Amino acid sequence: MKLKTRLATAFLAITIVPVSLIIVCIYILSSYQSQSFAKAYGLNEQVQLLNNSSLQIFNRLTQIAQEEIRQNLLTDPERFENPEYLSQINERLKQHYSYLIVRKDDRLIFIGDKTMETDEKELFRMLPENAVLGSGLDGGIYLDGDSQHLIKQIDFLFPDNSEGSAFIVSRVDDFLPEVKSMVTEMFFTSIAILLLAGMLLTMWIYRSILRPLGKLQVATKKIRDGNLDFTLDVENDDEIGLLCQDFEEMRIRLKESQEEKIQYDKENKELISNIAHDLKTPITAIKGYSEGIMDGVASSPERLDRYIRTIYNKANDMDRLIDELTFYSKIDTNKIPYTYSKINVTQYFKDCVEEVGLDMESKGIELGYFNYADEDVMVIADAEQMRRVINNIIGNSVKYLDKKKGIINIRIKDVGDFIEIEIEDNGKGIAAKDLPNIFDRFYRADSSRNSSKGGSGIGLSIVRKIIEDHGGRIWATSKEGIGTEIHFVLRKYQEVIQG
Repeated sequence: MKLKTRLATAFLAITIVPVSLIIVCIYILSSYQSQSFAKAYGLNEQVQLLNNSSLQIFNRLTQIAQEEIRQNLLTDPERFENPEYLSQINERLKQHYSYLIVRKDDRLIFIGDKTMETDEKELFRMLPENAVLGSGLDGGIYLDGDSQHLIKQIDFLFPDNSEGSAFIVSRVDDFLPEVKSMVTEMFFTSIAILLLAGMLLTMWIYRSILRPLGKLQVATKKIRDGNLDFTLDVENDDEIGLLCQDFEEMRIRLKESQEEKIQYDKENKELISNIAHDLKTPITAIKGYSEGIMDGVASSPERLDRYIRTIYNKANDMDRLIDELTFYSKIDTNKIPYTYSKINVTQYFKDCVEEVGLDMESKGIELGYFNYADEDVMVIADAEQMRRVINNIIGNSVKYLDKKKGIINIRIKDVGDFIEIEIEDNGKGIAAKDLPNIFDRFYRADSSRNSSKGGSGIGLSIVRKIIEDHGGRIWATSKEGIGTEIHFVLRKYQEVIQG
């Protein structure tokens, strides 16, 4: 859920939902109280305490007593001079917040509420005169005083023709506490609903907004302190959740960059160490043979020629090493200069074999060349960089030849849309655990052994980079003690015929 949708939902939750719940609760409480009121006072129909007027409510509360008084006034008015009968009616009225007063001519013959502070003359004066409310009990008037009393009046004649009036007086103030109690319950219920809605909304906002922000703040502090070994786990799909996901991706990339930098620094240190070793070996040799010439050790022309040739070869080794390092820096910045052209496979690799053949012959290594491709097969490649590939692979094979008679074979095969070049030697071979890593930068299967052989450890990584940049693939197979085969493929050049 989007953040703006959450905010809109929160607005509805804090306004419409509580108001709706309050209305429902008020209706339920009102209905319950009205039913309880009707049941408690024996009413046949439910009374709405909040909607009805006091006159209507008390009229219903005293309805049974009213009917009894009306019937007895019609049939036996003499009974209204009987204190015992009047007391019975009065007791029933007391249960409904009311009491009875009976007037005969100009005196009150029965007062049902003995607690009335008003004296009899004052009460007589406050009562309405005969026929003010008619002869029925539907009318009503409020009696003045400190507290409100609702009066129901019926006029009649006693058997001796004296004018009489029966009054049902209801105490409004006694009834109000029940209404106030119900209103109080509704008030506290409404407060409880608002508090509950606020708590639920706060928890919801905390879970959906504040908690992710808290996690994000902790993650930011960790990154500030240089700690990238953690996971920011936020599953929300809103704006904050997306922000946390982007932050987690940033953390992952920072960690990868940090690891790459650590690896890069490690490789650079290893490279510097290799360079120092690889440069020191030929420099030591050059220095030694130069001192031999200067000291006259090379007394014969043959020995002098051998010393000079050795110095020349060591200088060439240094030149190749420097060239390799220069090329490595271009690989590191993806700035290898390629000049692609169409190359005839047969002629090109034949020239390469002839070029390295003299060097192999001088070292006593047998070089075999086998071409199984057609004479007209072409590839698109950089001739200079492909020579570097061949020289690096052969140079690496020469370093690890351990047989009395070293053999290197080069085979050119046609494999459908590709040309496969296979360079095989009968050297030490490579262990199976090391084979997948030989094309990695600075990787050496046996550092202690390889250090004596020289080399920066980047030759085969350069080979892989060049082959991959040509759209090809390179791999190796080997058996320890038997030898190693390096394979790489290049896509054939095919003319596109325009239709």
